[in-house]
Amino acid sequence: MEVAPEESEDKGIGSSISLHSLRLWNRIAAFFPSSRDSNFLWKLSSFLRRRRRKTGLPLPLPLYSTNSSLLTVTGREPAEASRLYDVLGDLLEHCFSNLHNIWKNLQFWQSRAEGTNAQKVYFLICERGPRAFFSGTVQLIRQSFTDGFSLQHQARDASVYIADRITILSNLRCHLAVFVAQVFIEIDRIGAEAVNDPENHLPSLLLTMNGLFLNLEASICQLHAAYHMDFIDGSFLFPLFEKLPDVNKEGSQWTSCEIGDAINLLYQNLHKLDSFISFLVFKHRKPKKLTQYWLGYTCGVIGLSVCSVWLLQHSSLMGSHDLENWVREAHNSAASFFKDHVEQPLISIRDELFDTFRKRHKGVMEVEELQLTATSLHRMLLAFSEHTKGQKFPDDASDQEMLAIVMARYEKELMHPIQNLLSGELARALLIQVQKLKLDIETAMLELDQILKANEINFAVLAALPAFFLSLLLLMLLRAWYKQDSRAEGKGRAARLQRRLLVVEVEKAIMQYQSFVDQGRVKDAECRFGLLLYSLGRLYHASENHAKATGEWQYLRQDILDLGKPDLPTRDKLRIATRMERVYDCLLPEMKRL
Repeated sequence: MEVAPEESEDKGIGSSISLHSLRLWNRIAAFFPSSRDSNFLWKLSSFLRRRRRKTGLPLPLPLYSTNSSLLTVTGREPAEASRLYDVLGDLLEHCFSNLHNIWKNLQFWQSRAEGTNAQKVYFLICERGPRAFFSGTVQLIRQSFTDGFSLQHQARDASVYIADRITILSNLRCHLAVFVAQVFIEIDRIGAEAVNDPENHLPSLLLTMNGLFLNLEASICQLHAAYHMDFIDGSFLFPLFEKLPDVNKEGSQWTSCEIGDAINLLYQNLHKLDSFISFLVFKHRKPKKLTQYWLGYTCGVIGLSVCSVWLLQHSSLMGSHDLENWVREAHNSAASFFKDHVEQPLISIRDELFDTFRKRHKGVMEVEELQLTATSLHRMLLAFSEHTKGQKFPDDASDQEMLAIVMARYEKELMHPIQNLLSGELARALLIQVQKLKLDIETAMLELDQILKANEINFAVLAALPAFFLSLLLLMLLRAWYKQDSRAEGKGRAARLQRRLLVVEVEKAIMQYQSFVDQGRVKDAECRFGLLLYSLGRLYHASENHAKATGEWQYLRQDILDLGKPDLPTRDKLRIATRMERVYDCLLPEMKRL
């Protein structure tokens, strides 16, 4: 399984702008056959090229990315070497971008091919736009009347439709990957020598690149003949690419004009290749999201229109005040919710935390009142007991003992309640019990007040819980929206998983490449090597920012470049890939991070 980040639409726009700038440059450069005359325009084109986001590996040149001064060596017209390597960098960059575009569309069709017959029929009818929907529905109804209702015919058509696109895109990707592998190998083989001695090796490199373009054209012709692909209005005619003229082609010393013309020709071929692949992929592309979900969008537009009409009927434009009343009620409800669940709880917590002295003073006053009531009850019990028993009680006598005397006297007085109420001790005993009841009530109220004061913060927090949960929900939604980017360049767990799967894809490509080499299948081996370079390029740029943040980019970059070396043994590459999964932080699973 190949894993790639889903490119956003703005990147596609940037690629389109870059393509148009390339076309414009080629048209302008046609008026300047000499490279010396077009130096300013070339610098402008290089500036536009550098602003484009890279997706592939750097050129396999010594210190290419860190010391470009090596390209301006002494000799005749050293700028030609710099121009050539800029062209080669653009060539690989566009090829990697086209490979990624092919992969995105191929992944879509492969996912559709794995679906059931009902899913394929649904795609064929409902996910290809309104015209396909109506034509497919009419065909399905007509088929139902003639042969009975069956989805087999439509499922077969859908399978053929999907399989054709998978086959064409797979073959196109393989041919382009072979071209990328051959270009990369030739740059690795001749590039270093051309940097040190451009006069003698630049012509050889230019001839090799032109030959590779012609080989790619032969492969494209075979693909065209095998699947009878038609081009609109004959936009692309064969031969597709320009061929270097035979003048002085075998000589080791080329003039500046010849080198400049050869580089311009290389750029023209790059433009034609980019245009051809873009057109071919466009013909077999996956439907846009607007096309896939047009049915749901249509229902949404209809529902939104009905809702808009209903709102218009209740608005002031139609003489109704319902909309204003609803807005006012919603505003009042929101304000009430904010006041009850946000403002008041916060004020309560603030008062509890910062007004403790005032509350402590109030509690002291309540305790003093309770003490006065208890003292009064003690004096009443003491006086009643001394009068009843006729003896002196100490001042620290127990209230419980004296209360027992009161209750005993109270029971005795109840034997004759009316007589004792007027001339006995019954009324006095009743007043003592009322005082005791008052003391009990004040004690209970003080304890309850202390409990409530101790839990004021808890009650305020409970009142603020709805607002807290609502804020937490909004924060989670905002975080999910912020981290919804699951591309390999992202920072979340999904992005980390994508980078690890890219390493797995690299290991898989290395093993398949070695298997094809052992079987003598040269083209298949070159295809796998080109796809290996494509996966390494995605891993290179997906992990660059993260590795720089952790300080391990210098080592990770070198390991990735080593994996792309054609002459490095397979066993060493597998060891490097295994080490990358174990060592580098940006490639470790989330659970194993410290």
